[in-house]
Amino acid sequence: MKYEDIKALPNKELVERYKEEKSRLIKMRFQNAVSQIENPHKMKEAKKDVARFMTELNARRHEAEMNAQERKMNQSQEN
Repeated sequence: MKYEDIKALPNKELVERYKEEKSRLIKMRFQNAVSQIENPHKMKEAKKDVARFMTELNARRHEAEMNAQERKMNQSQEN
């Protein structure tokens, strides 16, 4: 999945997709530990997708924290 597509997702769907991809990666790791999986490059793709989801989640969390700090500063300046 491309990062532009991930950016367009709403927060709730982004979290759901992250959880799904993370569990898929864990399952693939277990399968690979037991026996060689057919497409090992799928694990690499899954890792990258998990990283992309985490990057966007962290960016949104950081943005929300910054907005909260700005509002708090604006409220304190008004008083």
